[in-house]
Amino acid sequence: MNNIITIIQIIISISLIGLILIQAQGTGLGRAFGGESFYYSKRGVEKVVMYLTIVLSFLFFVVSILNVLFN
Repeated sequence: MNNIITIIQIIISISLIGLILIQAQGTGLGRAFGGESFYYSKRGVEKVVMYLTIVLSFLFFVVSILNVLFN
């Protein structure tokens, strides 16, 4: 059981890293430090990637707690 949870945790973490890197692509340091002054809303694929990142973050948190409990 512990090995399965660890494998799931690794898969989720790699997926989460990939999604975060996709989101960070195309953003410069100016945007990171508030260089843009207009409102920007996410549309289409960006919105899906953002929601998927949130869901995977939550799943990673839950799986990490399960890993601690069953260890």
